[in-house]
Amino acid sequence: MTVRPRAFNRGESLEALKTESFDLVVVGGGITGAGVVLDAASRGMRAALIECDDFASGTSSKSSKLAHGGLRYLQQGEIGLVYEALHERQRLLKNAPHLVRILPFLIPMFGKGGAIPAKVSRVLGAAMWAYDLTGGWRIGKIHERLDHDETLSYMPTLPAESLVSGYLYYDATVDDARLVLTVLRTAALEYGAVIANRLPAVGLSKSGGGRIDGVDVRDPYSGDEFTIRTRAVVNAAGVWSDDVRQLDEGVHPDSIRPAKGIHIAVPWDKVRNQIAAVLPVPKDRRSVFVVPHGRLTYIGTTDTDYDGPLDDPQCTPEDIRYLLGAINHSCVNELTTADVIGSWAGLRPLVKSASSGRTADLSRGHSVKRSGSGLVTITGGKLTTYRHMAADTVDEVVNSVLAADTGFAGYAKSVTAKLPLRGKEGYDSLMGSLKAFPAVDPQLARHLGSRYGGEARAVMDLIQRDPSLAETLVSGLPYVAAEAVFATRYEMANTVDDVLARRTRARIYGRDDSAMAAPRVGELMASVDGWDSSQVRDSVQDYEAGISHERETSELPITNMEELLSIPT
Repeated sequence: MTVRPRAFNRGESLEALKTESFDLVVVGGGITGAGVVLDAASRGMRAALIECDDFASGTSSKSSKLAHGGLRYLQQGEIGLVYEALHERQRLLKNAPHLVRILPFLIPMFGKGGAIPAKVSRVLGAAMWAYDLTGGWRIGKIHERLDHDETLSYMPTLPAESLVSGYLYYDATVDDARLVLTVLRTAALEYGAVIANRLPAVGLSKSGGGRIDGVDVRDPYSGDEFTIRTRAVVNAAGVWSDDVRQLDEGVHPDSIRPAKGIHIAVPWDKVRNQIAAVLPVPKDRRSVFVVPHGRLTYIGTTDTDYDGPLDDPQCTPEDIRYLLGAINHSCVNELTTADVIGSWAGLRPLVKSASSGRTADLSRGHSVKRSGSGLVTITGGKLTTYRHMAADTVDEVVNSVLAADTGFAGYAKSVTAKLPLRGKEGYDSLMGSLKAFPAVDPQLARHLGSRYGGEARAVMDLIQRDPSLAETLVSGLPYVAAEAVFATRYEMANTVDDVLARRTRARIYGRDDSAMAAPRVGELMASVDGWDSSQVRDSVQDYEAGISHERETSELPITNMEELLSIPT
């Protein structure tokens, strides 16, 4: 049984961008831009998207990996945002069941003398009911109050002497980078959008009347410069959106307030949380998520102002200490920097407000604005609400920028609310097709299904033809060699980092061990793209240098997953 997906190819995309004209070009290949290009293409527009680096290389691969409403936003009075997010969470569960899964959360409650302050109990109980009423019930589950022993059974490392009780509620988890890529592939392979990574915008061309009619780009590989002809442009560049606006306005508008959030990955055995947990941060008004992920648990996030280089947010020693302090406050097993196997840092593109308070208190709502020359900029928002943000953005394009063109009257409404993402088809029957792939064991098939859905058959076909591709890339993590081949051939992966950081998530969950896997990944990519030895060496060395920089900036020791996770050799 041979399965060959249609091409998602950078070379073909570049040719189309050079020779065709478009109704809409999106600048920015994170989740917001991906949502916009899918929304536009599915309405019938000739749509394109360009990304200066790799897809999801910024904020959209460095989130908490949750599709959720956000309990704390209720406390900030953003009831509308929570309602919208929970509605969108339900749509994600239906449209991408292979990527989005229900995840139970534990909120332990601590007190003195076996009692919780009455005010704290009332506030949290009210928040739980508000969350359910706002939309938490849509997944068929409402919160539960737990006693001391029930709470401890979900996380036996909680300090039993100060634990009083807890709450159990439900949200969902999603691999953020995989979601971005799936949305982009849906736009391209199902609706004809033209997608290209590593193609930075360097200018905006304008007609005699001052209206934007093209995006000037430069291909870093060939050095070619050309203009993509288009009737409308959406700026979905996230924390870089002011840079795109500067191409339009001539001045840097300074409208974004970047907020840095970091996460760390540690051995699950040190935390032993059966489900996700929300733990308080001592001497702070915040809490952190503690999420199980196979043999690991990841912890985050911080929320601090950031004024460093946007292209290189890093975890600092202070960031690491903050998260270790948070987990150690609620865990009897003390964790140290020697337990930090992986880490990641991302920047939230928050919209500046008149308030100069903490970034944690700024709204996660989104804003859509159009300039006099027609540039539509979408800023703010959150991962879970990307589809709604995209619909609002394309509405603005249709109703304002393209309003004079009656040919678009029939494409005024978004159709993405019930639009299945690529991989949903064939997902339910995946395990029933294993007879056609005897070289793939059921556990591996389930892993592939959770990442590719029905398209996992194409990855399984690679393994069936070459069983060596079933070998894991990094011991302790589930990713296999076939995924590197598939990423290079069908997912526009151009570098070792593309494969290890985003097509798989080996970099964020296993920092140093992923560096040891880099040469093997380089060889696998070369087998597809025809790289020579110097190209393999350069891509591997770039990856290894990035890992060293990450570790040294964080002042973390070199770790070994086989030792920390007690993996049999």
